[in-house]
Amino acid sequence: MDYIIKDEKLELIHEHGKGAWTYHLRIPNSKHIDGKWGDIKVSGSIDTYKIEARNLAPIKGEDKMLSVNSEIRRAINKKGGDIVTVSLYLLSKKEEITEKQILETFKESGVLEAFEKLNESEKNDILESIISQKIEEKQIKIIIKHIDKLST
Repeated sequence: MDYIIKDEKLELIHEHGKGAWTYHLRIPNSKHIDGKWGDIKVSGSIDTYKIEARNLAPIKGEDKMLSVNSEIRRAINKKGGDIVTVSLYLLSKKEEITEKQILETFKESGVLEAFEKLNESEKNDILESIISQKIEEKQIKIIIKHIDKLST
């Protein structure tokens, strides 16, 4: 994992009237990360609370912001002005996984023959269950699940 910050102490900022951004963190040294809203996703933790695939808000010429909703604040028992320990890593921009790549993975895992014996509907269901996932880690988990099933 390529952390953009690791075990960094940050202030939970409270700015009244900013909607979803009323409570947020400013992520230091992040202004160099390119991308528009929705392109810059991070996972990691705020104190002991794990976060997955959360958007960083780009602010022109400034460090990015991470919204901290009430669910997270309740879980870590923190309010505006409190200090939190933050570790975040940038999720790679998702390149669409192809059917060819999935089949190559099945071949390398020794299960392509078993996959090919399935009917078209079963094959399509497996491929769709993988391709439809938005997060690469979930795609990998589903590929592994199918490899395990096909190898039995």
